[in-house]
Amino acid sequence: NGELWGRATDVSWGMIFPGGGDVVRHPSQLYQAGLEGLLLLIVMTLLFWKTGARFRPGLLTGIFVTGISAARFINEFFREPDQHLADRVIETGLSQGQWLTIPLIVLGLAVIVYALRKAPLGSGGKSPAQA
Repeated sequence: NGELWGRATDVSWGMIFPGGGDVVRHPSQLYQAGLEGLLLLIVMTLLFWKTGARFRPGLLTGIFVTGISAARFINEFFREPDQHLADRVIETGLSQGQWLTIPLIVLGLAVIVYALRKAPLGSGGKSPAQA
């Protein structure tokens, strides 16, 4: 759609986007796919199968919310801010997307803390059905 062009760059893997002029830009869509897609899939799969995270209700949800929000926050550094919101970046150093992602990171961390404070399922603590 053209709204996710990366910032201008001189890295060797930069791209020239159709309709974006002759400016070489970060391929922020690929960064997003790598961080929010592939990396998060690998992390979540390993946590599910190689740790006891699946026995702590809410833990994987909190990790997912935190992970996808952190990935979006990082990716926003490489994305061209919307023209009508460019002043916010100049004033604060963060884009509108980053400001909107901060509460999600905090929420995800809160869910993680909550899940870790509860006894794992099957550990002698009350199950959700008994609670």
